[in-house]
Amino acid sequence: MKMESAPAPHSRLRTLLWLIAGGLPIFVALQFLRLTLTNPPVTSELQAPEDVKAVLRDSCYNCHSNETKLPWFDQIVPAYWLVSHDVKLARQHLNFSEIGAQPQAKQKAVLYEAVNQIQLGAMPLPSYRRVHPQSVVTESKLRVLRDYLNLSASSTLATVASPAEVQLEDAQYAKWIQSSGPAGGAPNSPNGVGFVPEYKNWRAISSTDRFDNNTMRVILGNDVAIGAIAENRINPWPDGTIFAKVTWHTHSDGTGLVQTGAFQQVELMIRDSRKYESTKGWGWGRWLGTELKPYGKDAAFASECVDCHTPVQKNDYVYTLPLERRP
Repeated sequence: MKMESAPAPHSRLRTLLWLIAGGLPIFVALQFLRLTLTNPPVTSELQAPEDVKAVLRDSCYNCHSNETKLPWFDQIVPAYWLVSHDVKLARQHLNFSEIGAQPQAKQKAVLYEAVNQIQLGAMPLPSYRRVHPQSVVTESKLRVLRDYLNLSASSTLATVASPAEVQLEDAQYAKWIQSSGPAGGAPNSPNGVGFVPEYKNWRAISSTDRFDNNTMRVILGNDVAIGAIAENRINPWPDGTIFAKVTWHTHSDGTGLVQTGAFQQVELMIRDSRKYESTKGWGWGRWLGTELKPYGKDAAFASECVDCHTPVQKNDYVYTLPLERRP
């Protein structure tokens, strides 16, 4: 049997040179196929101390601001295409060059969410950190952000509600308990998710608080959710599971205790793996104020919810784990 001999080294080299010679013009031509990534003017930068903004500039501004500075390797196609797409998407979600136009409370709330994403390891994106090691938020840098938020919270926690405010809030709470919502029912969320007034009768699963904006949240679950907890079927949660997160403002009673204040909003997560396949198997909805005004200009608002919950995708996109797993 005749054995075929391996290609000679000079033959392999010649093939490689031909590939380089043929591919180089294509590679050069591709460099001109790019949509320019521009830096619009900084209209209203985040209002925060300089040490806080210094941390954000190092780790966040390249994607989440109008001050993007791409290193040389990000300017080479096809990497440039990917980076440009990511920057434009990042600016839509959070732009530190424009957020200063929002009220201070809103700015702190956004920064709180950003810090939460950093602590969970979701931001900067792991793929981005691997190529841009300077974007890593070290523990000392993270402490700068946390200390700022803690200081901001401590400056507002001292606010004591007046007797008139307490009476008004108590009356609102009593009305909330008895009412099922506005006359005629609350409108659907822009993505079609319907309001579920029965959530007030569900069992509490857990609670959280937001020290940055003085709010507390109670997470309630319907019967399907409670049954899933009892049977330890929570990853994934079964279809039919519904969570309601009810948010109240808080105030001090003057003795060091914190009490619920005015009602802020209620959010729903409805599990239907087929119906809501495009939004990770969950239907998302948020209704603001006692008038239960749906949040969001259009159905695309749900992408905000998905992005926020992506760090816990291994928990089926649910942040809050049950306090107990007994019926």
